[in-house]
Amino acid sequence: MKHFSEIKHLFDQFLQGKTEQLPHASEIAYLLKHVYRDTPEEFLELLNKIPQDVRGDLLLNLPEKLKDEAIEYYSTDELTEAVESLQSDDATELIDDIEDVDEGVAEAVYEQLDIEDREDIDKIRSYDEDQAGSWMQTELFDATLDETLQEAIDRLKLLKDVGELENIYQLYIVNDERRLVATIALEDLILMDFNQTFRQQLGNKEFRAVKTTDDIDDVASIFEQYDASVLPVLDHESRLVGRITSDDIYDVIEERATEQIYNLAGVNDDVEQDEDIRAIFKTRSSWLALNLLTAILASMVIAVFDETLAAFIPLAILMPIVASMGGNAGTQTLTVMVRKMALGDIDFANAKSALYKEMSVALLNGMLFAVIMGIIAWIWFSEPLLGVVIALAMVINLLVAGLFGAAIPLLLKRLNTDPAVGSTVLLTTVTDVFGFFSFLLLAKVILL
Repeated sequence: MKHFSEIKHLFDQFLQGKTEQLPHASEIAYLLKHVYRDTPEEFLELLNKIPQDVRGDLLLNLPEKLKDEAIEYYSTDELTEAVESLQSDDATELIDDIEDVDEGVAEAVYEQLDIEDREDIDKIRSYDEDQAGSWMQTELFDATLDETLQEAIDRLKLLKDVGELENIYQLYIVNDERRLVATIALEDLILMDFNQTFRQQLGNKEFRAVKTTDDIDDVASIFEQYDASVLPVLDHESRLVGRITSDDIYDVIEERATEQIYNLAGVNDDVEQDEDIRAIFKTRSSWLALNLLTAILASMVIAVFDETLAAFIPLAILMPIVASMGGNAGTQTLTVMVRKMALGDIDFANAKSALYKEMSVALLNGMLFAVIMGIIAWIWFSEPLLGVVIALAMVINLLVAGLFGAAIPLLLKRLNTDPAVGSTVLLTTVTDVFGFFSFLLLAKVILL
């Protein structure tokens, strides 16, 4: 991304007719975001100056709040032209965004689209948001077995000239029933005979494809595993209906990663993007309220040992160290487990080895910091047995942190719940309760 001043200069040069180079839609969105922050009125003025063929991409790149304002600002005809300028998957996304703002306007835009565009949007919308079909685009470069390479290339030139196809990576060969027979990378086409049919020169070619009903996370894993740039999408009868490109998968990965980070922190990613202070307050406060209850539970454990604390004041000084170390160690394990589960590296088949690994690491860390903290406590308070107490408590709590940091996301996954949701609250409760209980119980037994 260029610097703000550089983008603004390029945009001004374009508006003044001094250059034909217009910044990328994402750069214009970045510019408008800064303009809106300083002068909201100028934001609306600039929307009018955006070329019509760029408005669709621009709307998809704007933050939610600015996108909603732009949708309300543009007329139905302007929104229709913006949707028509996009590929089918992006057009469907923009129609959905318009519907979120005003269902009536979305319906009017939809009715003004060509029948073919409406059919493509309906086809994509017919799939659940987690299915590959909802992420595909229906624009394809395909050819039949009895078509010559020259005929296919001439058709590709025509489709590119009229703007029907963008970002073409492969040619798909289909039979008379539109069942996929082979895929050919464009770079391989130049090695083929332009005057022969594909049937004459294909031979047996292997290809990878996904089904419309495949989970999009599984599709993302295939892209990552095979370093693919595009994959064909087949329906339940193995007919070619669309393709998924790497830019769609980047969006999937970004959405999933953002969702995981927010869920681990106990916040809602959709609400945070809306920038509605009241909605953000509501979702964050609900999680903080739950965290308050768990903190009270930990305090109740401390209250059980109030006489022990009163008899030996240094325990109150050292007690937070045990809980803090357990919480941080558990968070490390939890974060690694949730991320690896999202990437498909850990499932129930290898859960036992993952648990063993995390507990082994936790035990080694517990022993290391038990020795360090035991010596510090001994020197600090001139009490050897106090060093023993905190050392044993450190080993116990870090071991518990490793166990539950790995087990909690696996348990939530087993219950068909997002492993990231609520994991940190549960883990904090466990490490605090076990940390305080083990430390104070050991102190009561050994010191008093």
